[in-house]
Formats: sequence, structure tokens, C-alpha cells
Amino acid sequence: MKKKNFLTGLFATAVTGMALTACTDNEPSLGGGTEGRGEYVIASSVTASGNTTNVLLTSETLDKGTVSAINNGLVNDGASQWIFYKDQYLYGLTYNQGNAGTTRSFVMNSNYEMVARSGEYAVKRFTSYGIYGGYIITSSTGDGYTGYADDNGYLPKTFLLSYLDVEAETYKTNDTQNKAYLSENFLGNGEFVTLAGILQHGNKIYSAAVPMGLSQYGAAYNNGKWVLPGNQDLIKTEDGGSNSSSYKKGELQWTQYPNECWVAIFDDETLTSKKLISTDRISYACGRNKSQYYQTIWEADNGDVYVFSPSYAKTMDDVRQQTTLPAGVVRIPNGTEDFDDYYCDLEAQSGGKSFLRCWHITGDYFLMLMYDRPLTEDDFTANQLAIFKAGDKKLTYVTGLPETNLISGFGNAPYTENGNVYLTVTTTEGYPAIYKINPSSATATKGVTIEATQISGVGRLTPTK
Repeated sequence: MKKKNFLTGLFATAVTGMALTACTDNEPSLGGGTEGRGEYVIASSVTASGNTTNVLLTSETLDKGTVSAINNGLVNDGASQWIFYKDQYLYGLTYNQGNAGTTRSFVMNSNYEMVARSGEYAVKRFTSYGIYGGYIITSSTGDGYTGYADDNGYLPKTFLLSYLDVEAETYKTNDTQNKAYLSENFLGNGEFVTLAGILQHGNKIYSAAVPMGLSQYGAAYNNGKWVLPGNQDLIKTEDGGSNSSSYKKGELQWTQYPNECWVAIFDDETLTSKKLISTDRISYACGRNKSQYYQTIWEADNGDVYVFSPSYAKTMDDVRQQTTLPAGVVRIPNGTEDFDDYYCDLEAQSGGKSFLRCWHITGDYFLMLMYDRPLTEDDFTANQLAIFKAGDKKLTYVTGLPETNLISGFGNAPYTENGNVYLTVTTTEGYPAIYKINPSSATATKGVTIEATQISGVGRLTPTK
């Protein structure tokens, strides 16, 4: 793959060093901050003397002033991803380098203070996540039930799912002995898939099915039935790679079908009954950073589902696994379960540049985290923002942000209110701040500054009574 740089603000590091003092029953000092406590929640971290402390702050506004992390807020273990469930709960999902991570949730009390709930869970390793009904669902793909091993001892791949019931504070996983969860030959071409995103659309779940290549099990099946002619040399002859790019002898790593996009439409949260739809106008639909597969399938306010592809397969080393398709967008109209003729070439408006992540804002506006150069070049970095208006097929870069050479990170997810989107921005100079972006004008205005080292999430909660 091509060499790339990812901004540090894209992930919050989960560490437990206590360099700050948590709130007491007395009114806390806001340090140099000017804004009092309120319904807005800001996940921040402060690094001092080599220790990092994670603290959940609250503020009465996102539009002005400063909030300090000194002697303020709730110290916590941090999270890889902060998920606001409606305006009731804040969940901190932790991803620990391929292992299970500790997850817990928080509420806001009547004094606008964050309070940890009692439940704590060691969820399975996850590469994607989303909300469906009363659940937060995390997903990944891994080795399946040992009883399904082939004659070589190779295990088929299966979906590994975690379900967090947000109201009941309970946690469960799927039964990997159920063959309905197998991700092997998911698309009918022998390759296993992983899922990118959990989008609730009506009562169903829409998710991008990302082909990952042939596992040891799939490559060996029926004497190599699923290996395309001329691709035998792509099968690994020894173990190798590292972290999210590690592989085993006998695998055919990465997909043989880079010019396809598949969406799975599941009937419910069990993900056991599905419909598959595909298009050859875009490549697979997900953003990628290491082992995380970011959701790029979103619903507009009118119910149309837009599917975005950054064409990440351009970064593959072998030309047979490189996509020839530009980053683009297709659509599944509301009331249907198939793609229509809608298509937009994003690279035609960006000078050949792609994106790492995207989110729905309001109406048919979407926020795009853009790379600074094409994926075919080295050292591309996601340090620019753009607004995409789907109805007009128009991509507009956001103005009013700090200079790109000063930006060192963005928050993991934006917060939308009154048609505007709020996103945290960390720079190499001064404190991080939250910027308000008007989607219709694609202009950003600096809002509240946080006297901390980094801010990774922002949202709003209604205080409990």
C-alpha cells in the first residue's frame, strides 16, 4: 500500500494517568475558562509530564469562550470512539490493538456534571460500529467455530458481534456456531468480507460489505476454486506483515474484485437474513485507518441512502488489486432496495483527491474529511474538510479553518445542531477548539476553545432528573 499519514486527533488514546483533579461536591474551579457547565459534553485529554489524563467536560455553549480542564470535569479511562445515544447516554468504546476493550457509559446529572453508570463491558475487538434500535452494535470479522475447520485445520471467517443494550446496561455477543454469521463466500465469489458501518434505515440495517480476499480456508477450498486465473502468485507463501496488515501462509490478502461495491441489507440486528446489492460504478465503500473500517453509507433527511467510496484500493501494491475507479457517490432511493442511476465523481471536483471519512449533517449535506493529495501518491494526510451537497452533486471545500499545515487532528465524529455541524480541531499552536460549520456556505467559525491538549468528541446530553 501507499504510505500515508493519519492525524493524531483521529483516535483518542486510552490511558489512565491521573494528572488532573476530578470534580468534588463543591463548585469546581474552571481555571482560565470563561464558560460554565451546561448540556454540551466535550471529551478531552491533557498531557503533562509524560502522563495523559482523559476528562469529560461540560459547557453551556459551543459557540464562544473557553472551557478549562483544570480541576474540572470527570476523569475517565478515555475511548477510541465516543458515541452519543440520542440525548441520553454517552458511551466510550475502547479499541485496544486487536484485543477486547473496556466500554462503559455516562449520563449527565442535574448539576451538569458527568456521572459514570455502573455497567462495564469487555466488548469483542471491533472494526466498525453503529446504532440500531436500543442497541449499540460493534462488529469485526475473525476466525469461526473450530467445528467448521477443513481438513487442513483452517477455520472459516465469521462475523464477531457485540450488542450493548443502552437502557438495560447489558451486553451480549452472537453465537459464532450459527452458520448464518459466516462471512466466507459472503458475496458468492469465495472471498470473506468485513462490515463497514451499521446504518438503521427504517427497520432494517444497511452496511457496506467490504471484500477482504481469500482466507486460508477460502484459498484452499475445492483446490483453489476461488483463485482467479493468473492470481495464484498472490497467495502468501509464508506468514508476514504486521498489525492490521498481517497475513498467514496460504491467504490471498486483499480483494481480487476492487472495482465493485456491495451493500448488505439485513432484516434486523441479528444480521442473519439479508439482501445483497452491488454496483460497478464505485469501489468498496469504507474509509480505512489501520484496522478500523469507517462508515461511508448514510441516510439523507428525505430517506435516500448515499453510498460513498474513497477508492482506497488505489493504494494496493499489485495492479491486479488496484481499482481503476475514482472516489465517488451512488444512491439507493428511499422506498427501494437497489441503486438507481445517480452517480457523482468526487475526484473530478477535488483535483484527484479522495477522503478518509464522511458524515451526514442535515438535508442532503455531508461533511467530508479530505486527503491533501491523491491516494496514488505517498504521504497523503487527511487534513482538509469539504461539504458535499448530494442533490447538486457539488463538493465545496470549507473555509475559515486554521491553515492546513497547523492542523494536527480532528475529532472522531461531528455534532449537528440547528443545521450546523460542530467539529473539534486540534492545531500545533495553542489550544484545540470547536468550529461551527455552515453547510450551505461551507464556512467555519471558531467557537469554544478547550484548555486541554486534545479533544476527541463533542455532543449534547439532557440532564437526568
